Amino acid sequence: LGKELFLMLTMMGNPERIAVACKVVWITPNGAQNNRTPGIGVQFSEVDKGQTKAKIETYLAGALESDRPTYTL
Repeated sequence: LGKELFLMLTMMGNPERIAVACKVVWITPNGAQNNRTPGIGVQFSEVDKGQTKAKIETYLAGALESDRPTYTL
């Protein structure tokens, strides 16, 4: 927890790569209680000024009509 990362994100169907600094804020390991999906949660750097979050929210808003499952909070 707290480890700082630099990620290159791509969203399905879009060739644009988004560079973002972030840090790990939660970890759910394999075999977690209550059959929780394994993964990590990251917090984007304040330097980003919410730009990456806005892009992800716009993408997810368009995906609401999709039949594909997502694991988002």
